[in-house]
Order: sequence, then structure tokens, then C-alpha cells
Amino acid sequence: MTKAASTRQQILEKAFQLIYQNGYQATSIDKIIDKTAVTKGAFYYHFKNKEDMGVAMIREVIQPRLEDSLLKPLRSSSDPIEDIYRVIEHKLLNDNDYYVDHGCPTNNLVQEMSPINLKFHKTLRNVLDRWVHTIQQALEMGKAHGKVGSDIDTRAAAEFIVVSYEGLKSLGKIYGPDLYRSYLLQLKNYLETMR
Repeated sequence: MTKAASTRQQILEKAFQLIYQNGYQATSIDKIIDKTAVTKGAFYYHFKNKEDMGVAMIREVIQPRLEDSLLKPLRSSSDPIEDIYRVIEHKLLNDNDYYVDHGCPTNNLVQEMSPINLKFHKTLRNVLDRWVHTIQQALEMGKAHGKVGSDIDTRAAAEFIVVSYEGLKSLGKIYGPDLYRSYLLQLKNYLETMR
């Protein structure tokens, strides 16, 4: 990785941490620069403005993390009922990158920025669409392997799984990790109805 690429990645990673903890609107460019110890010139060399950096952060930090933890394991699934549960359980109970009291970074940005910024809206929509599509494809493969019932509406099921997960991450900020365990029990029951 070149020095310029490394600096860009450092800015995005530090911006992600600050935005995840404090919100996008409460995180100024000056705070990001202070946290990364780069110059203003270096920031503006890589990004036109804060919006440009925010969209890049979604694409280059949030999306790859989602890809690695929740999407990639489902792409070669032979039993999506088991694998969907397993990846979500792992994400909720063993993921040290995210904190219960801060919720889901994607969902936080959807709530904060999607209603007021079209670029954020489209970029976040793409992230969530890819997740829904990956679950849907896994369920379709499950149908082909006889692991998912032929009558299951895989698109609706995938949307429900993503929506319920994101709702959990929002309410988990208030109710804490005990809600995760209750959710996982209900998720397992729901997934089993698709066999």
C-alpha cells in the first residue's frame, strides 16, 4: 500500500471510529484531522469535503466489514438456515468491533443521514440491498439443496431478517445485550419455520 493510500485508509478508519461513537453531524473535519494527526491539506487531498469522506467511509470501511462478517459466509452456504443463524449469532455475541450501546454503524447512519442527504441515502441503500440480496440468494440455494421449503418467499424472508437485525441493534442501545439473546432464540424459531 502506498503512503497516500495508507493515509487515506487511516483517515477513513479514524473517521469511522469517531462517527460511530458520536454521530456524523457531531464529528467535524477538525476532529477527524486531530484524531488522525494529518494536515488539513492531506484530508482535502483525499476528499473534496466531509460528505465525500462520509460516502467513502461507508463504501471502504463499513461495506467491507459487513461483507466479511455477514455476506461472505453465506455465499457458499449449503444450509442457509443454520448459516444465517450462525453468522448473526457470531456478529451479535462475539464481534469486538461494535458495541451494544452504540448500535449498528450502518443503521445509525441510516437514521441520521438518509432522510437529509441523497448521497448517503443511495450509498446506504446499496449496502443494505447487497445484504438482503445475499441472504435471498443463500435461501434460494437452500431451496435447490432441499434445505429450505419450496413455498418460501426468499425476498420477503431476507428483508425480514435484515429489518429485524437492524431493529434489534437500535433497541439494544437501550435494553442491552440480554435483548440479543432473546432475539437469537426467536430468530432460530423463525428460521426453522422455513425448512
